[in-house]
Amino acid sequence: MGRGRQKAKQTKVARELKYFSPDTNYRALEQELNGRRGDLVTDSRQDSDDEGDDYSRWPDER
Repeated sequence: MGRGRQKAKQTKVARELKYFSPDTNYRALEQELNGRRGDLVTDSRQDSDDEGDDYSRWPDER
């Protein structure tokens, strides 16, 4: 049980990823292409009070 089983599993996973096609949200795609970004779903990890400064959340190391 060495490389053969591992390679077979990797091949299976790669094949699943290759042929996987999630549902496409054409409305969001159309809005993005047209430049209207008013009600697009954005990344939920980004805080509304964060102004793009990625380093503001880290304490000063002095």
